[in-house]
Amino acid sequence: MALTLEQIRADVADSLGEAPADIPVDENLLDYGLDSVRIMTLIEGWRTAHGVEAGFVDLAEQPSIEAWAPLLGVAP
Repeated sequence: MALTLEQIRADVADSLGEAPADIPVDENLLDYGLDSVRIMTLIEGWRTAHGVEAGFVDLAEQPSIEAWAPLLGVAP
């Protein structure tokens, strides 16, 4: 099953203990409390469930859902 923008948002929200609606797709997730450990956990989950190949540095350099989507293979 392909990863979707909604799934990324839901997974990020879950890792932060927030509702998906409270996580904007275009803002820096570090400002919402996302840290390197959570990013690594998200990547590992997405690799296992969806076969994504993006690495930690790719996501850490652009910490927004909007920027992550193409890196994670989400179709526009």
